[in-house]
Amino acid sequence: MARALIREMRWYDDYLARGSADRSANPTPGNKRGGLSNVVEKALGSVAKAGTSALAAVTSPGERVTSRGLIFAATPASDFICGTEQLAAGMNLHIFTTGEGSPYGLALAPVIKVSSRTALAERWHDLIDVDAGRIATGEATIEDVGWELFHLMLDVASCRKQTWADHWGLHNALAPFNPGPVT
Repeated sequence: MARALIREMRWYDDYLARGSADRSANPTPGNKRGGLSNVVEKALGSVAKAGTSALAAVTSPGERVTSRGLIFAATPASDFICGTEQLAAGMNLHIFTTGEGSPYGLALAPVIKVSSRTALAERWHDLIDVDAGRIATGEATIEDVGWELFHLMLDVASCRKQTWADHWGLHNALAPFNPGPVT
């Protein structure tokens, strides 16, 4: 597993070098306003969101996932390219966390938007599906929000509920991996 991760990081560094780009282009301005200073801090957030499961597999961009469990799917951080690549890998339900908000949705898979800030969920009450910011304010526990998200996932996957993105028809065009550098 470690060799596969190193392989993907090496490929990505080479990809950025071919386009004369570096990792400092990420995080986004919104991430920086939120307090992140570099892509390593942003990546640590992804690690924390992954929980405590052991990594089951590593896939290259566009490679179909054939394993079960926690998968590292190598994609750039761009919402639109990442979502397209994850669809190609076999994703059928996307849990999308956001602190600033993103005009993101997919026609081929429902996108459940989870806000990390209650202020965003209140401002975009008709675009955010789950307000996880309630954990930070003490209005809910991690377990409470986890169960809420779990039940929403089951309802959306069973077609009992729609995400706000699907309700409004917010479906971005597919954006395959760009040959130019995207961080």
